[in-house]
Amino acid sequence: MNLKSIAQALPEPLKTPLKQARDGIGLALIRLCSRNGFMASLYYCFLSREFDREHRAVLLGRLRFARLMRRKGENDPFLRRNVHRLEKGLIMRPRRGTFADDYIGATVRCYADAALSRGMPTGQQRWAGDVLNDYFAAVGSTPRIDSARDTFASVQVRGDASRCVPYPHSQLPECPVSYEQLLVLFRRRRSVRWYLDKPVDNELIRQAVRASSLAPSACNRQPFRFHVINDPARAADVASCAGGTAGFHDNLPCLIAVVGDLGAYPEARDRHVIYIDGSLAAMQLMLAFESLGLSTCPINWPDIEAAERRLAQKLGLAYHERTVMLLAVGYADPTGGIPYSDKKTDEELIVFT
Repeated sequence: MNLKSIAQALPEPLKTPLKQARDGIGLALIRLCSRNGFMASLYYCFLSREFDREHRAVLLGRLRFARLMRRKGENDPFLRRNVHRLEKGLIMRPRRGTFADDYIGATVRCYADAALSRGMPTGQQRWAGDVLNDYFAAVGSTPRIDSARDTFASVQVRGDASRCVPYPHSQLPECPVSYEQLLVLFRRRRSVRWYLDKPVDNELIRQAVRASSLAPSACNRQPFRFHVINDPARAADVASCAGGTAGFHDNLPCLIAVVGDLGAYPEARDRHVIYIDGSLAAMQLMLAFESLGLSTCPINWPDIEAAERRLAQKLGLAYHERTVMLLAVGYADPTGGIPYSDKKTDEELIVFT
């Protein structure tokens, strides 16, 4: 008989004081171990295993990044990050005479390997090639820059007349949406749990994803994927992995898992970027769906090991891929209820410093 079974077998009058005693001891240990980083590490090494999956996932992600850097072909996150860094250097005021000397060689080698292996998406190849071309036209001379310039000249792929390079803000399209119109869209975006028995067209999903791909992400890595389960039976099965869905998961016509890739980073310091970038894209995805007549419900995904294992198996995820959230999608049942969910005011949320 395990401790949980023993606790359940105890008479009710004993359960409350025992739980209070357990919680008190737990809080005392947290108070003790929170005094410094070393004690906190001891706590999560010996008293709690809650970060085990994150620790291993980060290490496996860093290992995957290193393997991508060693093999011939495209390292998508590395190339995206460095080309974006070049863009920022090109728009700097004042622009430096030479910049990116320390990483331009590796960037061009990555571009060359990807171009020669023909594994690079056409849009990314054109963007990287155009930015590199402008960089070498603008930057001065150093031994490393000159060597990279020669390598780039040997593999440069000429694109069409349109160029994917930095441009002035004045070239952005005029905004056709007023604040009041945008506020209506935000008010319409509610967490909907009750849907009509009506399938979601894959083309609408593609349209929404195209809109969400315009969301900002750190150094333009876009370290996430949308795993789409567009089948009610499978959507219910996958949604059942999450807590709090027992009452409505069998009503979901479509489910999307937003999954971050820790293999996009060589350093542990960036381990949280998948959650930031994935959430930015997910918010834009929800608003895009709303504009297409579809409702959504973001489903929280806390770090619970048993649930992580179940979902990873159902979606075929590698260990370094972490789920950011689940997202229900469908046509709202007009008779279905929506929580009022009072929101904080600007006075409560803003801290002017």
